[in-house]
Amino acid sequence: MTSRPVPVPVLVYDGDCAFCTTSVNFLTRWVRPRCTVTPWQFADLDALGITQERAEHEVLWVSPLGTVYGGAQAVAKLLLSAGGGWAWLGGLLTLPPVRWIAHGGYRLIAANRTRLPGGSPACALPADRRPGAKA
Repeated sequence: MTSRPVPVPVLVYDGDCAFCTTSVNFLTRWVRPRCTVTPWQFADLDALGITQERAEHEVLWVSPLGTVYGGAQAVAKLLLSAGGGWAWLGGLLTLPPVRWIAHGGYRLIAANRTRLPGGSPACALPADRRPGAKA
């Protein structure tokens, strides 16, 4: 799967997950990243070079050159794009051993998002079994 360059970075997240949507809304309001934000359910995944399986698994950052970063590194790129103190934090998340800890923390949160505030039962279902999924 090859991606086409995008004019600005794109953050792709799970729009069916209330926890993910709440998190992205918080980040866009308070952090103000310089990117386009879209749920994977409405994104042209082929054009972005992303599989549906990967989009269901983690938040993704697609750079203007088409490089795809996932999970904690996608969050790091988002923070870097915001500039200021956020960029400092994003840069820290890219450095070992902080990067390794961030990856583990992201996986722990992702695995338990149905139990977190804002999480919903839809978060736990595979995409084809979620409410409103196309048959």
